[in-house]
Amino acid sequence: MLYLVPTPIGNLKDITLRALEVLKEVDLILAEDTRTTSHLLNHYNITKPLSPYHQHNEHKVLQHLVNQLLEGKKMAVVTDAGTPGISDPAFLLVRECIKVGIPVECLPGATAFVPALVNSGIPTNRFCFEGFLPLKKGRQTLLKQLTDEERTMIFYESPMRLVKTLEEFITYFGEGRLCSVSRELTKLFEENKRGTLRDVVDYFSTKPVKGEIVIVVAGKD
Repeated sequence: MLYLVPTPIGNLKDITLRALEVLKEVDLILAEDTRTTSHLLNHYNITKPLSPYHQHNEHKVLQHLVNQLLEGKKMAVVTDAGTPGISDPAFLLVRECIKVGIPVECLPGATAFVPALVNSGIPTNRFCFEGFLPLKKGRQTLLKQLTDEERTMIFYESPMRLVKTLEEFITYFGEGRLCSVSRELTKLFEENKRGTLRDVVDYFSTKPVKGEIVIVVAGKD
């Protein structure tokens, strides 16, 4: 059995009782960063073997993990924060497990874009999740395609690229388009800045930006 286990995006209390139960029962936990996961496990007194599983090794270890699962091992995949497979590794392993008949279960739990969307004040009935934009190849093409997107758009971004990305959004969507930027969700210094793209760019241009970022942008009227 392969379990996909969401982990807190900030506050360690935001984990389900079932997630803790699964992490205590599996034979192996596949972790994006074993140091980050060890902190979580230690907090809940969970002692299970950890193995690195991230974008740099997921192809290399895929068959070995599948073989272990076929032999009867139970594994859980976790990321540093949030749900595995959402802008984090998991897809390749899930696809291969399905292909060879290994049961896969995904537990419900934390995902950063959901609270960011819900508290944005921007329509939530129809939306598209774009995750991280390409850094170079395909970036401009994608932004051009999104100029006519009528659904609310959700993006992930790093603090160092936030202002540059918002400025690009102004170029393609117009400075009056409504948006919301959420950072450090569920943590002590959580911040949600809402307004037009111009308002938000001006705000973040004058201060250092830290933490994980979710950008929510209104669709085209």
